[in-house]
Formats: sequence, C-alpha cells, structure tokens
Amino acid sequence: MGEKKNKCTTFWIQAVAQQNKMSTERGELTSYLNSIDHDVLQESQEWIELGQEQQRAYVMRLLDALEVTDRDKRLKVARAILYLAQGVFDECDTDTDVIHWSRHNVFLLYDMGVFTALLELLSMEMDNNQACSSAVRKPAISLADSTELRVLLSIMYLMVETIRLQTEDDRPEWRTAREAFKTELGSPLYNGEPFSLLLFTMVTKFCSMNAPHFPMKKVLLLLWKTILFTMGGFEELQEMKVRGRERLSLPPLPEDSIKVIRSMRAASPPASAMELIEQQQQAKRGRRSRRPLVKQDSLDTYNERDPFKNDDARDEEEDGEDADSGIEGEVDPLDRDVIIQPPPPPPPLRPPTERASLPKGLPWAPKVREKDIEHFLETSRNKFIGFTLGNDTETLVGLPRPIHESVKTLKQHKYVSIAEMQIKREEELQQLLLSICCLDLSCFRAERLKAKNPRCIDQIALLKLLLAAAPTSKAKTDSINILADVLPEEMPITVLQSMKLGIDVNRHKEIIVKAISALLLLLLKHLKLNHIYQFEIVSQHLVFANCIPLILKFFNQNIMSYISAKNSICVLDFPHCVVHEMPELTAESLEAGDSNQFCWRNLFSCINLLRILNKLTKWKHSRTMMLVVFKSAPILKRALKVKQAMMQLYVLKLLKIQTKYLGRQWRKSNMKTMSAIYQKVRHRLNDDWAYGNDIDARPWDFQAEECALRESIEKFNSRRYDKNQNGEFAPVDNCLQSVLGQRVELPEDFHYSYEMWLEREVFSQPIQWEGLLQQAQ
Repeated sequence: MGEKKNKCTTFWIQAVAQQNKMSTERGELTSYLNSIDHDVLQESQEWIELGQEQQRAYVMRLLDALEVTDRDKRLKVARAILYLAQGVFDECDTDTDVIHWSRHNVFLLYDMGVFTALLELLSMEMDNNQACSSAVRKPAISLADSTELRVLLSIMYLMVETIRLQTEDDRPEWRTAREAFKTELGSPLYNGEPFSLLLFTMVTKFCSMNAPHFPMKKVLLLLWKTILFTMGGFEELQEMKVRGRERLSLPPLPEDSIKVIRSMRAASPPASAMELIEQQQQAKRGRRSRRPLVKQDSLDTYNERDPFKNDDARDEEEDGEDADSGIEGEVDPLDRDVIIQPPPPPPPLRPPTERASLPKGLPWAPKVREKDIEHFLETSRNKFIGFTLGNDTETLVGLPRPIHESVKTLKQHKYVSIAEMQIKREEELQQLLLSICCLDLSCFRAERLKAKNPRCIDQIALLKLLLAAAPTSKAKTDSINILADVLPEEMPITVLQSMKLGIDVNRHKEIIVKAISALLLLLLKHLKLNHIYQFEIVSQHLVFANCIPLILKFFNQNIMSYISAKNSICVLDFPHCVVHEMPELTAESLEAGDSNQFCWRNLFSCINLLRILNKLTKWKHSRTMMLVVFKSAPILKRALKVKQAMMQLYVLKLLKIQTKYLGRQWRKSNMKTMSAIYQKVRHRLNDDWAYGNDIDARPWDFQAEECALRESIEKFNSRRYDKNQNGEFAPVDNCLQSVLGQRVELPEDFHYSYEMWLEREVFSQPIQWEGLLQQAQ
C-alpha cells in the first residue's frame, strides 16, 4: 500500500509542478510525499471507487483541515483539493476519464462550499503584508514566492471554467448549481464587492509594485473567465442587444453579425512592391502570357476557386501570380492560397469539378444614420431652394423627384442604435431633471459591476501588463516583472533547460496578451450595451493611456511569424502529461514544436486587439487622425497577410475610416485594398470614404471634440453615481408626518442643554399672535 501511495502522490505533485511549469525532479518530490499526513490522503480505497456519501465526507474532512493555523498543512490540503479538481488522474487511464472525474469533482467541491473557503484563504494571502514586503525586497522573484496563491487560483480557475461550460449530459442539479454559482459570482457577497472587483484589486496592487509576487497570468485568466461567466459572451451579448432594442421599440437588427462573419471567406492579401517587381521580371522572361500585376478579383469575398482543392498542377501553373512572399522576403506557408480555418476536424476535400455554392451579393445590409439623412436634406435644400429647415426630415416640398426617391431609399436603410437612444435620453434628463424619471438599467449585468464603483476598471494597469507582454517590447529595469510565476528558483544550466524555459516564457506572455485583450473587449462591449457613456469613459481613459499606439506597436512586427509561433510542448500539456508515459525531451523535439500550422492563441489575441482599436476609433475623428499620425496604414496592410476572414474584416474597417485622410495617391496605389473594403465592409450610404470629399475630412477641432465628450461623461456620472449631489434640484419633503417621523442625529451635548434651550428660545420669547393673523390675511 505504501508503494501505491508513493506512486499516486508522485503523479499528483508532478502534475501540480507541471501545471505551474516547475522543473522539479521526481526524487525531490518523493521526499515531500512521505511527509503528507495520513488524515489528508486516503489509503483504503481509490477515489473513483468511493460512493457519493463517502466522497462528500472526505471533502468535508479537507474543509476542516483548511482551517488549521499551520501554513504548510493548509498548503498540503489545498494541493489535495487541486488534485481532486484536476480529475484524480492517477486513477484514470485516458484523457476522457480525467475530464469526466474533474467535472464530477468540481461540482462536488462547489456543492460542499469549497469555493467560499478558498476565497477566504485568497483574501488572507492578498493581505499578507509580510509576504508582500519580502517580495519587494527580493532582487529576483521566482515561483517559490507565490506557491500558495498559484494553488488557490488554479483551483478557482478550474471551478469557474468547468462550471461555466455546458454539456449535453449535465445533470439537473448541475444546471441548478451553474445558475447559483453565476449569481454568486456576480453579486456583492465578498466584502461588499463582486469577485471580479477583488481580482481587479490584485491587478492594481501588482502594477503599483505593492505585491510583485502575485501570479498575474492566473489572475488575469480567472478574471477573464469570471467576467465571461457572469456577464456572458458574444452570443449572449447579441441576445441582450436584441432584447434591448425590443424594450426601446426599435426595429430588429438587419442581420446576425456573428453568423455573417462566420460565413465570410478569407481573401488573398494584396501584393507588395517587391512581389510586383518579381512578377514583372518573370513576365519579361516570356512565361506563358503572364500578367505583370496580380489579378484584381483575387480579393473577391466569394471567389469560386476552391481553397481546399489540392491540385499540384494548378499550384505549379499559378505559382507566379498567387504566391505571396512574407514580410521579410521568405516564402511562408501562410502566404500560400490556404485559408485559416478552425482546428480539427478538417473540412472534407471536394472533387476538382465541384464549386462551392455561396451566396451572391454583399455580406452586409447598408445602414444610414439620422444625421446622414439630415445632412443630405440640408445640402439638397440649399442647392434647390436656398434655405434649410433644421432637423426636419419629413418636409420635401420644392425638391425634385429624384431627391424624393433618394430620401425614401435612405429611410428604408435607416438604423437607430441603442447608443443613440441613450444619448438622446440623457440630454432630456439633463434638461428636465425633475420631470423625467431615470432609465432603469438594473436589467443589464454590467450595471452591477459599474454601480458599485464607477471607476472600478483600472485600464492603466491592464495596459502596463499588455505592454510588458508585447513581443515588440524591450526589457527595461523599471518595467514591471510579469515573469514572477514562470521563473524557477535556480536558473537553467543546460541547453535543454534553457530552451524549455524560453518556450515557457514566450507561452506565458502569449497567454497574458490573450487574457487582457479578451477581457478589455468583453468589458467594452458590455459597457456599451449597458450605457454608451460608461463605454465612453473607459474608452477615453484607454486613449489617454496611449492604448492606440500600444496596439499599433503590437502589430508593428512580423505578424506572420507571430501567428505561426510554436511556443508549446504537446507532451507536457495536461492531462496528457500525467496519463501517458512521458517521452524523453530533446532539443530537436522542442525546436519542432507542435503539429499545428497556426497558433490559435495568438490569432485570437490579434483579432481582439483589432476589435478594441475599432471600438476606440469608430465615429471619433480625433482618434482616427491618431491612426493617420502614427502611420498605421502600412502596419495594418501587412496584417492583411494573415488569411483569416474575421481578422481581415477588422483590418479593412480600420483602413476604411482613414482612407479619406490618406490622400488620392495612396488610394490610387492601393486599389486592391479599396476593392476589398468595398466587398467586405458594411456600406454606409452617403459615406464618401472612397473619394475623401466628406465634410468630416475638413479641419476639425479635435481637442474640443474630446472635451465635449468628457463633459457629457461627467454629467452622466454625476447624475447617476454621485451620492453627494447639491440640493439645487433635490426634491423637498413637505409632508408633516414624514418629516416628524425622521430620525435626526443630535450631538452628544444636546441632552444636557436641551431644557436651557427650551427656556431661552421658546418659553421666554413672546409670540405676537395678532401679527401672525395679519400676515396670514
């Protein structure tokens, strides 16, 4: 039995060490095993053989053991709980069994109240001033400084992510537990704050250098998954948007944007100048009537050419036209005519003669704003009549028939957003503060987070972490150290250990970028749906913190190399590393990396950052000019090399909003990009983006624009969240019963001088009753 115990616990400690990327040898772990209490590990039976009541009794014993004062014993018990949450992998034979028991154990742990106990331990570790001061004084922080925090955060992350995901075979009690856990995480039950605000506090303390030992990768991942669980993802956002439009009596959305983007296909990127020169040289050599320029229809959204057809003869025949070289001149497999698609299962190969049946026409329905219709009628009235009617969009007297038809077409595609309704409502509230009741926003989930603290989201801290994790950033002595939870106590001494640590560091940074980008995008979308001014205040803070140049700096690299980076070791992934026999790692196997052609983590991060940049600059001329000033056009154009439909769409959106500022020569030299914008991006009728004649392209007072926006934001925050409003517009209670029934706080010395005050101010003062009667008449 002792041999079984040693084997089981060895695997357990190995998994915990592997999850945290610790390079500890088995011999060192075995010595730790023998010191574990017999009360913590069960020796009579295996976990999977125990009944439900026995398992609950065992978890209850672990909960009791968590309350001991000995720090080492608490850590051993926490690791035992982590072993249960990871699926008791030593008793399983396949990866599927590990996932099954992990799910079973996580719901059991939540039902027994383990999450609440872990939260108390996490609060204790956060307030551990001794650990914080010790970490501040250390010249180099390693994994050993955050062992307890990493174990607690790992259990919490497994619980949140496992309970969040729904499966078809979920039991009814699991569905009930999921809703209860979702409500619990979103409610201010933890010291009067939601759980997400507690994690935001950890991020702020880390970035202010008050707690440099906090494991930021785990904190950010847990924070992202908590927000995703409590507020909802993109599908839930779409449903909330539909319900919000119904409440405001707005027409339904013209299409489901998620479905439209999923149905779009990637296009061949525009050729660079070097490629055009090479193609012209090949054409001069007389190769079968080759055209010197890349064909114009290669950026067609619905190209009839089958991207999955692997025809060697065709590849040889069209290699000169459609093969694009990388940014630095090398031939990259990503630049071939292959479209980035989701991971396995791969799509089936079609016969050479079959063509894809794809819809015809543009993917998006055009939209028109009320402002566009007003501007069109103002221009038409000035031209044909000589005067204007202000914001009147109904009167068409004196205008020719074609103008009538144009206005009718514009109104057919008129789109009123929820944000426009909220802005209009806010203007009414500011003018008639006493007559109109406030709009109830309690139905939105983001309001629960925002109402607790209007400035709860520390954008500066998140951007600091994003800057430190960016691949283009250089190490500085004064920058924050985000590698505290990846560096071992002893630095590697062999080449193999150095390579493994290098892969771990790169993977660590990629995960941080992924978590921050997804978290920021999710918060921006939820805040915008909740109220436009909540979104604007966060957006303005991000812009003032140089978020726009930071994202552009992120993309100012060999984006193809970043997308195809292989910073992962498949054999070390959990649960594969503990279920199967561990092969011997060599330098050659580490260099080979995994078999995936693309790094989906990095592609996900790039799309999120592009979407954040779109949200910050949409309808903001001052921020669009920032894109122009920072010379973002060539950077974004290089990002079109990545042949993924969603990423290309958001790159083209960013290029579209600044084409009017780039000049005629740029548009003339980038006609393929202009064509792609026309085919992929939604059309705004009367939007003169392709010619630059729009009135918005004229000189603009950008500083005044941001100041006016800031003034509207401050009025909204003051009206909605300021508890100490001035009494100018406060309602007066003139009801005698309610006024007399109020409890008034009196000073302590009032009781001693009360009788004297009555005698001096009331009884001794004569009352002129005749004067009162005369005043009443």
